[in-house]
Order: sequence, then C-alpha cells, then structure tokens
Amino acid sequence: MSCNASAALPLQQANPAMVRDTGKTSAAEKINIGVLGASGYTGSEVLRLLAVHPYFRVTLTTADRKAGQSIASIFPHLVSQDLPNMVAVKDADFSKVDAVFCCLPHGTTQEIIASLPSSLKVVDLSADFRLRDVKEYEEWYNRPHGAVGLQKEAIYGLTELHREAVATARLVANPGCYPTSVQLPLVPLLEAKLISTEGIIIDAKSGVSGAGRSAKESNLYTEISEGMNAYGIAKHRHVPEIEQELSAASSCAVKVSFTPHLIPMSRGMQSTIYVQILQGVSVDDLHEHLSKRFQDEEFVIVLPKGVIPHTRNVRGSNYCHLNVFEDRITGRAIIISVIDNLVKGASGQAVQNMNLMMNYDESTGLLQQPMFP
Repeated sequence: MSCNASAALPLQQANPAMVRDTGKTSAAEKINIGVLGASGYTGSEVLRLLAVHPYFRVTLTTADRKAGQSIASIFPHLVSQDLPNMVAVKDADFSKVDAVFCCLPHGTTQEIIASLPSSLKVVDLSADFRLRDVKEYEEWYNRPHGAVGLQKEAIYGLTELHREAVATARLVANPGCYPTSVQLPLVPLLEAKLISTEGIIIDAKSGVSGAGRSAKESNLYTEISEGMNAYGIAKHRHVPEIEQELSAASSCAVKVSFTPHLIPMSRGMQSTIYVQILQGVSVDDLHEHLSKRFQDEEFVIVLPKGVIPHTRNVRGSNYCHLNVFEDRITGRAIIISVIDNLVKGASGQAVQNMNLMMNYDESTGLLQQPMFP
C-alpha cells in the first residue's frame, strides 16, 4: 500500500549542529587514534584529514600485507607526517588507543571490531554494520553476519540526519558514498511528504577511487580511460542501505531504481535523482524545504535556483552541493547531488562522526575548502 500523502507537511527546520568544546588541547590531552587498514584509499584519506586536526593524534596504523612499512613508503604525499609504521592487526596494541577508524574491506571488520576493547570508540567505514537486518546483510553480501550482538549497538552515521544518536554512540557505521549523496536530499523531502515514495530513479556516477585500491583488471588505465560504464545493475550492494534509510524516513517500504556508473576521474560523485512531486507541491517548494532544512549546516549547501552542482566544486572537501530542477515531464523533479566520494562519502564523514563521539565540534579539522582547479 502506498504511503504517499496528497498534501505537504509544514517545512521542517534544520537540526542545528551540536556546538562542542573547541578549547586548546595540549599534546598530553590529545585523543590517541588508531587507523585500521591504513594502506587503502579511505585509510590514507583519514590520515590526510587528521594531519590538521588539533585534537586527534594517530598513534597506531595497521595493514596486514604491508606490516613493517612506513606510511610514507606507501603514500609519499604524507611524507611530512610523523606517523607510526604499519603493523598487522593481530600485532596491534590497543592499550594506548582511545578511538579507531576501521578502514578495512567489507566482510572483514565484524570479527575484528568485536575483538576490540569495549572502551574504544569506533567508526567503521566498511558496510559490515550498515544494514540493521542481519538476514538482509547475508543476502546481499553472501556471508553470515559475524557479530550479530554488536549489530544491535551500531548507529548508522549520516551525520546531518542522525547527529544526536552519533554523539552518544560507541560504534558508528559510516554510510556508503552513494547512499550519502542520495539520502541528503531525499530523506528531508520524504519526511515532509513532498515527494512520492514510488518511482524514484537514481542515476549515479563515481570516480575510480570508489572501487578501492586493490589491483583489478577492470580498473587498469586502458580499461577505464576514455569511456564510462554502468556496473552492479539492479544488484549494487548500496541498494539495501538506501532503501533501509528511505523507508525509515517514509515509515513504509520504499523501493528505488539505482544504477551506478564508473567514470574516468580519480574522485568525485554525482547522483542525478528523478522523483514524482505530490499533488499541490511545486519544485520551488522542494528547493525551499531543502534550503531551510540545511540552512544551518556547514557541509550541505543547497545552491541558488538554476545553478548546476559540479563535482569539481567539492573535490577534496567534506561538502555536498545539491539543487532541484523542474523536469519537462509534468509533476516530476530532477535532483542533483555531488560529493567527493572519499571525503563526505567516506573518510571526511568518518572524522565528522568521530568529532561528535569525542565531544568536539563536528567540523573540527574538516573546513578545508574544495581544491580548484
């Protein structure tokens, strides 16, 4: 049964960011951070962002296949940073660590996080704790859930939508990149009953870094350059995550048509979303609602009417730019949302969440402006 309404609810005001202590912290008072999976793209991005963080200090890095090596030998762009050499997870000493960013591949983190000291705050960048239904996880990831008890404790961490729950969490499941770009515009519109829950089409495109750093034939330069291709058609693993959160916002089951594409650039993501507007609602209403919902948010920018979001304008930053356009088909709207898949779509949002969990202003260390050109 459809859960669409015929009239719009009153515009919801933005949930203002929690203002937290920003006083100076001495070296002795800094939070000791561990980065598990530091040799991957999201791990290196966490290290890059924390290089300017005033309160977080990296004291542990792990990478099983590169144990014993320095970060600079793997990522020369971080040669200026005083970082510990990587060790295997099994050899890691967590006794002097306060919090952990887990940047390990999907399917590997559940048992590892379950084995960590319960005193540690953890942000997991994999998909292993994003799906609340462990049976759904098994269906989409083709393996049984390895930490069912811990799943009940995990908080889904799209910061702007779940800020208060993140602030008090011990374990946060960092959202996927595509789900982040999709939920930021759609969740507020569904909550306000401004758009239909039916007929949502998402045409999404990502830079190659979204596929990870492991060597794959399909990601070779000659395979990916000078062209683009769809992948995971009707079966991408971000689909259940998107539907889980859109359904929660709508209080009924929502199904979407989602097709991702790989494009020949290193980073960046655009989701072009087609939605049906409910009766009595206009495209201007959608723009006004999103503008008011995010007016006090640092990292979500609703652009002026008519301005098209570009991935190049968020590159290297934790910002999301979005806008709404009228479709030529009556009663439909086109929403465009762009992020950097490695920052707001992964490591930047992870730092944003950890800031809240450790009682700091969530923007701490994340106000670097986008890189251009």
